[in-house]
Amino acid sequence: MAENWIPPTRENWELVVYCFQFFPLVTIFQWVQPWYGAGKTSGNSRLNLPGRWAWITMEIPGFLTLLYVMNTLPAQLGIAQLPWENKVLGALFVIHYLYRAILAPLIAPSMSPIHLIVWASAVFFQIINGLSIGSWLAGYGIPGHFDGQDRMDGKTRARMLLGMAIWVLGFAGNIWHDDELREIRRAVMRKHKKETETTGKSRGVGKVYMIPQNGLFRWIFYPHYLLEWVEWAGFWLMAGVDCVPARNFLLNEITTMLPRAVQGKRWYVERFGEEKVGGRKAIIPGFL
Repeated sequence: MAENWIPPTRENWELVVYCFQFFPLVTIFQWVQPWYGAGKTSGNSRLNLPGRWAWITMEIPGFLTLLYVMNTLPAQLGIAQLPWENKVLGALFVIHYLYRAILAPLIAPSMSPIHLIVWASAVFFQIINGLSIGSWLAGYGIPGHFDGQDRMDGKTRARMLLGMAIWVLGFAGNIWHDDELREIRRAVMRKHKKETETTGKSRGVGKVYMIPQNGLFRWIFYPHYLLEWVEWAGFWLMAGVDCVPARNFLLNEITTMLPRAVQGKRWYVERFGEEKVGGRKAIIPGFL
C-alpha cells in the first residue's frame, strides 16, 4: 500500500535504509562497463531525452519526497515540533537540490541528451534517498524520549557548526567550479554571437569541450564532484556519525561518481592527449 511507503512505516523505512547500504554493489558495473549516457559521453539513441528537462525531472523527486515526508510523518508519530537541527538539515538538503535540480540546468548554456536508463536510475536513487533521509529527519532519527523541547549541549553545537562550515565550503566550491564549466560554453556563445554580427551567419554552440584551468581544475578534472562529497560529509557530521541515512548518501555518491571521474579523465586524455592533460588527476589531487 502506498500509504505505508510515502511516508513509510518504521519497518519499511528500516528496510529502505538497510537495502540502500548495498547500493555501492550496483555501481560496480560502471567499472566493468564504462558506458554512461549523459554529459560528454552521451551518444545518439532513440531513448535519449532532452538534457535540460531530463535533468530537472530526474533530480527533483529527492527533495520533493523529503519535503513531503517531513510535513506528514511527524503528525503520524505524534511529534508536535521537530528539533530545529532537523529543520536545518532538511533546509540544507532542499537548498542543494534547488540549485542542482532547477537552477543549474536552467542557467546552463546547453546540455547534452540523457539516456532513459540514466534518467530512470537517477529517479529511483532520488526517491529512495529522499525517503531514507527525510524519514530520519521527520521523526525516526529522534530519540524516543524527545519531548518537543530543543536541548543542545556544547559538543553537539560545536559539531553542528563545524559540519555547517564544511557543508557551506563544499556547496560554494561546487557552484563555483560548475560555473567554470559553464563559462567555457558561454565564451564560445559570445564568440559565435560576435561572428554572427560580423558575417551575418548564425551557428549553434553544440558540444564544446576544453580543459578548464582555474581553481582546483589546475590539479583535477572533477573538483565539482569532490566538493559535493565535502558538502555531504559536512551534512553527515551535522546529523551525527550514527546517522546511517546520511552516511549511506555520502558513500553512495562516492561509489557512483568515482568511476565516472576516472573514466572522464580517460576521455580527456583520449581527446586532448597526455601532454595537454599534464599531471592532472581525476578527482583527488596528487592521488587519483
